[in-house]
Amino acid sequence: MSWSTAWRIARRDLNARFKGLRLLLVCIFLGTAALAAIGTLTAAIERELAANGQQFLGGDLQVELWQRSLSEEERAALEELGTVSAGTRLQAMARKDDTAAPIELKAVDELYPLYGELVLEGGRKVTAPSGNDAYIAPGAADRLGLETGDSFLIGTKTLQVAGIIEDEPDRLGEGFQLGPTIIVAEDVPQRAGLLAPGAMYQSKTRVAFDTPRDLEAAEEDLEERFPEAGFDIDTAERAAPGTDRFVSRMSEFLILVGLAALVIAGIGIGGGVSSYLDARRQSVATLKILGATSRDIARIYALQIFAAAAVGSLAGLAVGVAVVPLLAAALEGLLPVDTGFVIDPGALLLATAYGLLVALVFAAPPLMRARHFPAMALMRSNIAPLARDRSALFVVIAGLAAINGLALITASQPLLSGGFLLGAAVVLALLALLGWAIRKIAAALPRPASPIARTALANIHRPGSSTGALVTALGFGLASFVLLAAVQSSIDGNIEKRVPAQAPDYFVLDVPREQEDRFRELILQTDADAAIRTVPALRGSVLAFGPDGAMTRTSELEEIPDGAWALRGERGLTYADDVPPGNSLTEGQWWGPAYDGPPLVSIDEEFAEAAGLGIGDRLTFGVLGVEVETEIASLRRIDWESMGFNYVFVLSPNALENTPHNLAATVELAEGTPTGPLLQALVRELPSTSVIEVGGVLQQARTILEQVGLATLAAASVAVLAGLAVLLGAIAAARASRTYDTVVLRVLGADRRQVLVMQLIEYALLAGALAIVALGLGSLTAWLVVTQLFEFDWLPDWTEVLLVLGLGLATVLVFAVGGSLPLLRAKPAQALRAL
Repeated sequence: MSWSTAWRIARRDLNARFKGLRLLLVCIFLGTAALAAIGTLTAAIERELAANGQQFLGGDLQVELWQRSLSEEERAALEELGTVSAGTRLQAMARKDDTAAPIELKAVDELYPLYGELVLEGGRKVTAPSGNDAYIAPGAADRLGLETGDSFLIGTKTLQVAGIIEDEPDRLGEGFQLGPTIIVAEDVPQRAGLLAPGAMYQSKTRVAFDTPRDLEAAEEDLEERFPEAGFDIDTAERAAPGTDRFVSRMSEFLILVGLAALVIAGIGIGGGVSSYLDARRQSVATLKILGATSRDIARIYALQIFAAAAVGSLAGLAVGVAVVPLLAAALEGLLPVDTGFVIDPGALLLATAYGLLVALVFAAPPLMRARHFPAMALMRSNIAPLARDRSALFVVIAGLAAINGLALITASQPLLSGGFLLGAAVVLALLALLGWAIRKIAAALPRPASPIARTALANIHRPGSSTGALVTALGFGLASFVLLAAVQSSIDGNIEKRVPAQAPDYFVLDVPREQEDRFRELILQTDADAAIRTVPALRGSVLAFGPDGAMTRTSELEEIPDGAWALRGERGLTYADDVPPGNSLTEGQWWGPAYDGPPLVSIDEEFAEAAGLGIGDRLTFGVLGVEVETEIASLRRIDWESMGFNYVFVLSPNALENTPHNLAATVELAEGTPTGPLLQALVRELPSTSVIEVGGVLQQARTILEQVGLATLAAASVAVLAGLAVLLGAIAAARASRTYDTVVLRVLGADRRQVLVMQLIEYALLAGALAIVALGLGSLTAWLVVTQLFEFDWLPDWTEVLLVLGLGLATVLVFAVGGSLPLLRAKPAQALRAL
């Protein structure tokens, strides 16, 4: 029989509504839609980052420095590469009349922007402002009640609003900010008195290459020429490294969830195909009697299965593409993605390939069994199980190899994907082994006195029972519930831990040391009970570290050790006479007040372990172009969750007190104290300070973590739906034999209630036995996702997890009993005639 003839027969036999193959279609649809949406969204974001990297960064290459600008030699080196545009970023306060607000001051030179266009409301395209003009973000306009043409104060300088910003081309590359942006001319911060010695500001110098250059080579050349400069260099290839990392991690997780949904759904596909072929016994027998060979049978039903899989895949692709604009709208402002429709052929082909491969792998065993079954056996009875076909094993192995290969080739973290797939295979094997064990245990248990309970227990271990498929379905379904609850509650726990309810009302930056007394006086005039803490605030980079005489230059490291992130770029530095609040010594001694010996430093114990440092080792810091060599005197455990000042490096006062610097402060007011007068007084009396309202910062952090949680919840829900689909597939696959059993019981006198109770007891026994297994599997998977992929703390709410597991058990029982209701409607006479 040719393929065209086989298709003609398959098409005539195929129900227009895919009756009998709907479960396969739904399972393929779920997995394909998830993968299509994830792949398309990720590809759209990555394409946007790649295409607009120069615009997002503001140049081909950018050099950042704290508390200083480039030297003449350093700037000359950049000018060798192309056109150079310099600027300054700092926190400041903007004021109009009696209203003040923290803002991100962005001072730019006349060449800004090197790439992209700065667009004001109304569509007006402009270059850098000049004189006392300022372009302000809508948030600043709203907070201060400003309109174009209005005047306002920053520091000691009166500026005029020259326009409201509609599109800031390099907004994404600027990173997290603590207030809305105000763009001014390059010299405004100096004229406003904001760049006094010790002020906390950041210089950003960008280069537009005059000729195409290798970005990595240019970066390495600068680092070799100026190894001790403390440069923090970004290139257009990583214009937004934080965003890139977030996208990579989230996409990896979501793709793994999509694969999990497909793998789980694949089990449902196997059950659905088995059920479908069981229902087609008479058709298969008739075809064989009319001369069809086993190969012909395989071709006919393979084409039907492929048709259903293709329709499910196409529907999944359509839904996946349609969902992307909704996801993009939800992520607007957080990630660079167009809110319109995006068609990414690569992502769609990959999703389709996964869907069809999974359909092949799980549909192959029942299909291969059906092709070799004798015609007379097919005519006999629905209780005669299909024989196994060992050749199906080769198809399954080849399909699994293709899925693994595809996953590993396309993964950004092949080891993680490989580990996940290996783990999925181990879980499937464990569930299969558990199914076998449950049958053995059920057979060995004493028979209950109740005939209903006895029959329910016998259904678990009798020949031809569906226990194996049900164990897999229930195991995955319940584990998915646990995974969802553990991940979601752990993210909620991180929100509560990292975004505490109790925090200072204000962070204040750039308080001049000589005006600390006046600063405290202004606060205490507003609230005599206010809690005020001030600390010296500087920036510096680690130039060298290690034992005396064998120190390693940080610039010579090919890669920063895991966990030693404080070696990368410039970090906050401070000094203190006493151990800072929220810190506790774990090793070594503190220097105490009035110490005048060799400069010492106390470091975070986790950083010390990652960098291989201990008591007596040395650290050399670069601070404002001066090298400061210190000896490690102690290690500290830091409570990073406290909303105060936490520094990896705390130095003895004699190491830094003569270096130009200002103070940072936290202010906590008594409940109900009005904040407006204090803000006005601080801005008026100390115009160079920047006051940050903590509430807004906490809300931003909470929003970001909640978005991560929402994405996780949506993704895990797909896995739960797939698990429920598998359960329905297992029930459907066993429906023929269950109909026979139910009819026999009805003939022997059992009523519908007794049959329903028997089904309920059987599923309750299986679900109860699997609850602990699902708790372990789901918790382990959630732990890997939370700690290894998201790098959050493992903080699940076990009460919530157990409640959700209980809800999952109830849901599973409802679906199981609901799927069994058609059995109760079977008419004995009609069912017996069909056997």
